[in-house]
Amino acid sequence: MPIPLPPLSLYVHIPWCLKKCPYCDFNSHAFTGELPEAAYIDALLDDLARDSAHAQGRELVSIFMGGGTPSLFSSTGMARLLDGIQAQLPFAPDIEITLEANPGTFETQKFRDFRQAGCNRLSLGIQSFDRNFLTVLGRVHDDREALAAAGQARAAGFDNFNLDLMFGLPGQQGEQAIADLQTALEMAPAHLSWYQLTLEPNTVFYRRPPTLPDDDDMAAMQAEGIDLLAKHGLARYEISAYATANQQSRHNLNYWQFGDYLGIGAGAHGKITQATSGRIVRTRKRRQPNHYLAAAGNYLAETTAVSEAELPLEFFMNVLRLRDGVDTALYTARTGLSVEALAPVLSALHKQGLLRPDRLATTATGFDFLNDVLAAFLPNDDQPGQHTTDRIPVNSVN
Repeated sequence: MPIPLPPLSLYVHIPWCLKKCPYCDFNSHAFTGELPEAAYIDALLDDLARDSAHAQGRELVSIFMGGGTPSLFSSTGMARLLDGIQAQLPFAPDIEITLEANPGTFETQKFRDFRQAGCNRLSLGIQSFDRNFLTVLGRVHDDREALAAAGQARAAGFDNFNLDLMFGLPGQQGEQAIADLQTALEMAPAHLSWYQLTLEPNTVFYRRPPTLPDDDDMAAMQAEGIDLLAKHGLARYEISAYATANQQSRHNLNYWQFGDYLGIGAGAHGKITQATSGRIVRTRKRRQPNHYLAAAGNYLAETTAVSEAELPLEFFMNVLRLRDGVDTALYTARTGLSVEALAPVLSALHKQGLLRPDRLATTATGFDFLNDVLAAFLPNDDQPGQHTTDRIPVNSVN
């Protein structure tokens, strides 16, 4: 049946990096020679034109340009891209436009130009301020460039920026992880993404695993770090996201509140609610950049309708990432399904002390054991451990 359309965001994937990091499982590709910037922007805008009907009259509340390293593109190209997007879809007056950037790939003037082009938020891929750990992680920047990044962002006019950090690095001690956080706090970011390094399939680290801290040490690092961040006004509002008051990532909040998003670019994913039928469909574009560029308008690799049996899991995999969850009424508003049908599952989770009784949110214990909570929403023909917990993205976008 028809359901109200949720807010709409846009994800733009730019797949090239200077170098592929050994832990990275994102669709990113090291390049040599010259970037095909103009041709790729042409393809992105053509891709959007073919998806624009999915907007169904909505304006964009946010845009996130991820990768890869989007800051490798020129500010002129970024301005053309954003102007081309706005020519096709209206922007909300307070639209959030985030650009991912890595230290060592920009200078202040270029970022002033990005700001002038319309980007109003940065996500800086720091990962660590320690030179040795940056080398182990295969990063192209060093500790000096990492330390300079926030100052360069502010000098370019960005007051709203995220710092992206990892902990649990190969050979890392607890005091070293906390030292990274303390350095980040000295930069006074509005938002911090702080997450544990995991060994993902199809990465160098997965094929040749480094020695990581044990689980107890990881847990101790995280507990101390969460406490330190809270004392400095950065509240944990999502699994790996911390923010000062009113500075949560609006783009990612739309993901986690089961909003809609278009995805353009090589390998980009989208989620669309169809107004007339109430069906929710997921889209995926051609993954390889050369295939995407050669697609001549045929960018779509896959469209999948989310079945009614899968919808509860799809919904809760997102909203329960949020520390405070969502209001119960959002379940019906986003899925068209009655929350009463979930009463036995919700009641069991309440009794186990994993879910709050007043809203769709975990307790403190449930948040720490989120995989166990989500297993309760598996379709009947699935078994816990087959795919549910593997689909919880630990390293979220920022």
